[in-house]
Amino acid sequence: MAKQEDLFKKVISHAKEYGYIFQSSEIYDGLSAVYDYAQNGVELKKNIRNYWWKAMVQLNENIVGIDAAIFMHPTTWKASGHVDAFSDPLIDNKDSKKRYRADVLIEDYCAKIEKKIDKEVSKAAKRFGDAFNKEEFITTNGRVLGYQKKIDTILKRLGKSLENENLADVKALIEELEIACPLSGSKNWTDVKQFNLMFGTKLGADAASAMDLYLRPETAQGIFVNFANVQKTGRMKIPFGIAQTGKAFRNEIVARQFIFRMREFEQMEMQFFVKPGTQTEWYKKWKEERLKWHLSLGLGADNYRFHDHEKLAHYADAAADIEFKFPFGFKELEGIHSRTDFDLKAHEEHSGKKLRFFDHETNTNYVPYVVETSVGLDRLFLAIFSNSLQTEDLEDGSTRVVLKLPSILAPIKVAVLPLLKKEGLPEIAHRIIDDLKFDFTTTYDEKDAIGRRYRRQDANGTPFCITVDHQTKEDNTVTIRYRDTMLQERIAISDIATIVSKEIAFKKWLR
Repeated sequence: MAKQEDLFKKVISHAKEYGYIFQSSEIYDGLSAVYDYAQNGVELKKNIRNYWWKAMVQLNENIVGIDAAIFMHPTTWKASGHVDAFSDPLIDNKDSKKRYRADVLIEDYCAKIEKKIDKEVSKAAKRFGDAFNKEEFITTNGRVLGYQKKIDTILKRLGKSLENENLADVKALIEELEIACPLSGSKNWTDVKQFNLMFGTKLGADAASAMDLYLRPETAQGIFVNFANVQKTGRMKIPFGIAQTGKAFRNEIVARQFIFRMREFEQMEMQFFVKPGTQTEWYKKWKEERLKWHLSLGLGADNYRFHDHEKLAHYADAAADIEFKFPFGFKELEGIHSRTDFDLKAHEEHSGKKLRFFDHETNTNYVPYVVETSVGLDRLFLAIFSNSLQTEDLEDGSTRVVLKLPSILAPIKVAVLPLLKKEGLPEIAHRIIDDLKFDFTTTYDEKDAIGRRYRRQDANGTPFCITVDHQTKEDNTVTIRYRDTMLQERIAISDIATIVSKEIAFKKWLR
């Protein structure tokens, strides 16, 4: 546990030191759970968004994108159920005066049991060596099965209690499990209460006539209210999808874990409209497609798993999360939901406008069902960043800190480094940058010894370093150094763009 906490502290520290993430309004002591993306962070975030958009929109003929406004008519949130049902179960500790999400306390308790399972697996793997069969061990070992049964029983009861809004039983479960306040160790809890998460604001010049609005808590509703507009103007046929990226806002009382849970965050969502009765098939397909997309980034299959929901939202008939192994354990990264026809029907009822599809082939008129894929861009940023940050022991006995970001996502693709700050080498380096900058983000660095500059670029995640030396003046060649392998080779200046382009091509990564 301490090791994980130390790793997470290193992630947060590295993100600031190398210009990825700053605390918002830091000179005024900041705002809790609000962060700014710095010069490298904004590039990485943009590249992740672009990678998602190309895979979701550009590579699918039947998916288009929109950018809906953050402000929406307040009836939108009445229709969607957010006014009445968008809340978290909160519990206060009477001694520490700290507030927690009751469901998260219970889930964290289960996560500790999961760590016991991981410990049993690690011990067995060490004992049996190459002959170890992890799948067989997990499904047959009595102690592991006992731990898993306890987790399943707890989460099933939690899900049922939340679904039935039985908050008294949620508190009873916390007490039965003897869950203590993480800060004080006290088990002196208040009752569990629901707290609505939407931020309220006003639209209008004077307070008397201003309209009460909400900052959107999700981007999905902007897609649903535009269903008919997109379908008609795009002449879209079922099945088809509408994708969107954008900011959403939630008044998280228990915001924590750096950028994992923030009050202002960005979502990347796609709502896929299907014929009623086919939603199960499409739900399974999109689960497979989304996991495949995540795996394309090369962060390791063992870091992902599906979690099927015991408790379903009021709009869903099936739901699952793709969970990622963050430094603080497996947590939700992306949700795939079969939302039925709840949203379109609700907006039909509240607006009085028809949100239906007329199928000319069958001569039928119906409200489509929806399968949703929704990934948090900030969480994905954290998953990629934390997984990429590594400390390596080298053959010469030294160590290096390296940020092994997928090269297609790296903020800076190429660093050009003159061996010396004189003898015409900086001028050649700048000419190389002037040629490359139209296609790649580049940087120039002439300070310190070349080895120290390599280490600096490693820590910043730059996949390629180009070194200009005296031989460059003779034959127009440079040394290219690859971040992940530290391999160096001599190449012609004219080949730099080709090599880098090949390595960061979308086709290579997404195919």
